[in-house]
Amino acid sequence: MSGNQLTDIRSLSREEIDGYFSSIREKPFRAKQVYEWLWKKGCISFDSMSNLPKSVRDQLSETFSFNVFAETGRQQSVDGTQKIGFRLHDGAMIEGVLIPSEERATACISTQAGCALGCTFCATAKLGFSRNLTVAEIVDQVRILNEISHESHGTSLSNIVLMGMGEPLFNYPHVKRAIELITGEDGMGISPQRITLSTVGVPKVIRQLADDNFKPHLALSLHAATDAKRNKIIPFNQRHPIYELISALVYYHKKTGKRFTVEYLLLREFNDSLADARSLAEFCRNFPVKVNLIEYNPVEGIEFQRSDMKKMKEFKDFLEARNMVVNVRQSRGKDIDAACGQLAAKNIRRET
Repeated sequence: MSGNQLTDIRSLSREEIDGYFSSIREKPFRAKQVYEWLWKKGCISFDSMSNLPKSVRDQLSETFSFNVFAETGRQQSVDGTQKIGFRLHDGAMIEGVLIPSEERATACISTQAGCALGCTFCATAKLGFSRNLTVAEIVDQVRILNEISHESHGTSLSNIVLMGMGEPLFNYPHVKRAIELITGEDGMGISPQRITLSTVGVPKVIRQLADDNFKPHLALSLHAATDAKRNKIIPFNQRHPIYELISALVYYHKKTGKRFTVEYLLLREFNDSLADARSLAEFCRNFPVKVNLIEYNPVEGIEFQRSDMKKMKEFKDFLEARNMVVNVRQSRGKDIDAACGQLAAKNIRRET
């Protein structure tokens, strides 16, 4: 029987691992040892579980597998950003990005292979959707990017952003569990305050985030503050228009008391006028937010262009005159197609 026909042991909950060891009449502490190997130490081989008897390791290897993925290559930007391609066990492809700076090392990770949203400004949308990533595949990206950060910069990851391929809230059960393992004491122990989840805005799941007392930061990829314009660039908005999104975000803020971030991609002569800034200000009046204005990064085959600096400054000044907290987020890694909206434009097409 091949490894891929066996159950990936990392798909099991702690309770299921406990149940397995009970079923083979092994001591209960063996389950705790295995769980720590999996999630605290990042083990991907039963042979490496050195404090387990060989008989137990052999039995585990006959029953379970590890669906690990392989690195397919790295590209490095002139600004130090690295993009890493990964081939999953079933041949699906994803990308992750390591973004270094003087004060931090940020991992940008994917939650799906491809994306089903079809946003018209985004390279990943051109790939279509393959599947959701598993809990282990999400966690493994963090582990590998953390190792690369140590190799390249001598430091651990300081921040994690779920802003890579896919819509995290379409894969919420796996994303939630992965974050629990990344932040838990029996996992990687990274503070949830150092994690940001970026979503196009799925109203039902945003409410669930509030009910679940979701600890990481929330970022909303808005990019247009009227339905007329948002419908053109984010087809999902046609199913869940802005009033639904506002209602869910009001619920989120009232229940959690947390401020979130609104991400706004400035597209030349589409959403960068002062009238657009006024619409964004009206949207943001519903809750306390900070706004990240994002430079557009060109994508082959997509006609949108970046707003010029004068327009960006006028847009920012308009919002700040209304006492809004506004930052302009500089693009990193755009020369290797690793910046916002560029993932999967070239590397994955070569690999498939």
